[in-house]
Amino acid sequence: MTVIAVIVFVVAYLLIATEWTHKLLAALGGAAVLLALGVTDSEHAFYSHETGVDWDVIFLLLGMMVIVGILRRTGVFEYIAIWAAKRAKGSPLRVMLLLTMITAVASAFLDNVTTVLLIAPVTLLVCDRLGINPVPFLIAEVMASNIGGAATLIGDPPNIIIASRSGLTFNDFLVHMAPLVLIVLVVFCLVVPWLFRGSFQVDPDKVENVMRLNEKEAIEDRTLLIKCALVLLGVFAGFIGRSVFHVEPSVVALLGAGVLVLISGVATKDYMSSVEWQTLLFFAGLFIMVGALVKTGVIGELAQQVQQLTEGRALFAVMLILGVSAVLSGIVDNIPYVATMSPVVLELTKGIPDPAQAEALWWALAIGADFGGNATAVGASANVVVIGLALRAGYPISFWEFTRKGVVMTAITIVVAAPYLWLRYFVLA
Repeated sequence: MTVIAVIVFVVAYLLIATEWTHKLLAALGGAAVLLALGVTDSEHAFYSHETGVDWDVIFLLLGMMVIVGILRRTGVFEYIAIWAAKRAKGSPLRVMLLLTMITAVASAFLDNVTTVLLIAPVTLLVCDRLGINPVPFLIAEVMASNIGGAATLIGDPPNIIIASRSGLTFNDFLVHMAPLVLIVLVVFCLVVPWLFRGSFQVDPDKVENVMRLNEKEAIEDRTLLIKCALVLLGVFAGFIGRSVFHVEPSVVALLGAGVLVLISGVATKDYMSSVEWQTLLFFAGLFIMVGALVKTGVIGELAQQVQQLTEGRALFAVMLILGVSAVLSGIVDNIPYVATMSPVVLELTKGIPDPAQAEALWWALAIGADFGGNATAVGASANVVVIGLALRAGYPISFWEFTRKGVVMTAITIVVAAPYLWLRYFVLA
C-alpha cells in the first residue's frame, strides 16, 4: 500500500508539473485510484482530520468566493484598480509593489486565501486598464501573501496548526515572526524588479487614459457596497477573534456568505458563477492523495528521519527543520505537512534544555512551511486559488512558470531566515 501511494502521488505530481493533462484530472484521478485500490477509504479520505479532505479549507474558499462574487457587482474592484494605478502614476513596477505590499499587510490579518481572493480581481482590472500581462503581478502577489501571512497566528493555516500543538499565542507569533517578515518584505521589494524583469513595459497612451479616469464613477451600487462592507467587517472580526469566539474561519465565511446572499438581493447565478469549482475539486483530490501518504506512514517516516539526524543538537535541528520544511512544503501542500511534522517537533523540543532554542524549532517549522509554500504552484492553498482565478480570466499560469519564480524566491527568503534564527535564538539569546 505504501508503494502504491508513493507511485500514484509521484505520477499525479508529474502530470500536474508537466501539464500532460489537466491538473484537476490528475488530482481526482489519483484520488480515485487510491480509493479504488483500498490504499485509503471513505472514512480516512472524507472524515479524518489527519488523512482526509480539509473541509475547513474547502468551505472557507467557497464562502469567500460567494462573498467576492457579490462584492464584484458593486464596482469596488474597479474603484481600487483605478485608485492604485493613479497613485502609482501608471508605472507597472510601482503598481506591482503597491499591490504586493497591500496583499502582504492584509494577509497578516486575514488568511492568505481570503486576501488573494479579494486582491486578484483588482489586479486583473488594473492590468487590463494598463494593457499589460497580469500573470507576473498575480504571481508576485501570491508570494507576498505567503510571506505576509507568516507574520501572525491567523495569517497562514500552518501557523494555526503550530499554535495548537505548541501553545504559542497570537502575541508570540507577532513578536517572533513579524520582525523577520518585515525584513523579508524589504528584500522582496528589492528582488521584484529583477525577478519579473521584462514585465513592466506599458503604452504611454494607456497610462494617460487611466490618469484621466475618475475612480468614484466606478461604484455602481452604493447600497450593496455598504451591505458588503458590513458583512466583510463581521467576517474579518470573526477571523481575527477566532481565539475568543472559537469559531472556525470556514464557518465564519459561510455565515457571512449566507447573510450577504439574504440581504443583497443578487440573483443566484450572478454570485455562483464566481465559485471556482475546479479549484475546490483539485484541493479535494490533492488532500486525499497526501492523506494516503500520511495514512501509509510515508510522511511520518520522513519526519522520523529528521528526528534521528538531529540527535539533540539544537542549531542543527533548527536549520534542518527549516530546510526540510521549505523543500517538502513546496512538494505537498504545507497544511498537511505541518499537521504531520508538528508531533515530531514537539518531541524534539523535549530533548533541548534551553527554552529559547527549543522554541526556535517551532519558528523554523513555521518559517520553512510558510515561505516554502512559494516554491511551487501547489505549495500553498493561495497559489492554487490564484492559478484558478487566472485561468478563468483567460491568463493560464503553467506549473513551471510559477515554480521558476517560486523556487528562487523561496531560496532567497530561507537564506534570509537562517541567519535570523541563528542570531536571535543562539547568538543573542
